[in-house]
Amino acid sequence: MPPRRPYVSPLREQGATRTRELILRHATELFAERGYGRVTVADIASAAGVAPKTVFSSVGSKNDILNRIIDQGVVASGYEQATQGVLALRIPEKVLEALAHGTRLGNQSQFAVHEAIHKALPVHEDGEALWERATAAYRDALRAVARHLHTLDPAPPCPVEETVDLLWYWFGPLGWRTLVVESGWTWDRAEGVLRRIAVAALL
Repeated sequence: MPPRRPYVSPLREQGATRTRELILRHATELFAERGYGRVTVADIASAAGVAPKTVFSSVGSKNDILNRIIDQGVVASGYEQATQGVLALRIPEKVLEALAHGTRLGNQSQFAVHEAIHKALPVHEDGEALWERATAAYRDALRAVARHLHTLDPAPPCPVEETVDLLWYWFGPLGWRTLVVESGWTWDRAEGVLRRIAVAALL
């Protein structure tokens, strides 16, 4: 007789998924508010209303939780769809306008995730690798936009790699955080000013 397959309960799987989502949501909020170093697994469990052992069995250690938060945040930012939309545009000013709006929406929607990452960097055992993990796709998207700009007319007056660096400086997560969090700007004001700066400098 063929070996019997283990039974998988759809309801149990759905419950486990909801538990993981609940844990990750509360962990994100706690990391963003208190800072990664000041939050324990017990804190996360208490906020999510589960036992600490449930946190470990569902999502792993605190470091595992942070990595899951990063991975989910990258996908949830919508960067792939936004980048495709930007690359479909053929007027340089419209490209920069769409880039400013798209990166604004991504940073605004994932604000808690970005704050969780930002506050984890000084205390994380490997902050450099963490930052690379969190921003690699973001950098690649801006690099693609920079190269696209250099195929249009008028093209930026600087080399492609310099355009890449400038787009990261203006539209990367630290640029948005500097204006919105540290300087108290509204997202609308930050988007408008960054767009105007990019247009003036590159076109």
